[in-house]
Amino acid sequence: MWSPGSLEKQIVSMPSRHHLLLAGLLLFFVGMKFRVVESFTLNDRSSRFVAAQLGDGGSQQAFWQGAPARKVVHPPRWLGLALMSVGAVATVKGLTMRGE
Repeated sequence: MWSPGSLEKQIVSMPSRHHLLLAGLLLFFVGMKFRVVESFTLNDRSSRFVAAQLGDGGSQQAFWQGAPARKVVHPPRWLGLALMSVGAVATVKGLTMRGE
């Protein structure tokens, strides 16, 4: 016989069809963006944060400008393909799911 204190019901939230479809499309389009763009230049605030976290030359400044040097990020070429692949699989899975 079941008593309220003996068993606890675990509620596991499964992603709905719409959530999976949206996540898949977002990953796919972000992957496309990574394939098109060669490098990203961070703004001053982000550059200081990355330099503080990584400890690579946070105090370097461009003396002729009097501003901190901006960090340029070059994402690896394979990252775009990986995100596009995961996004495509998630999108197809979202399209084939039944119900909500």
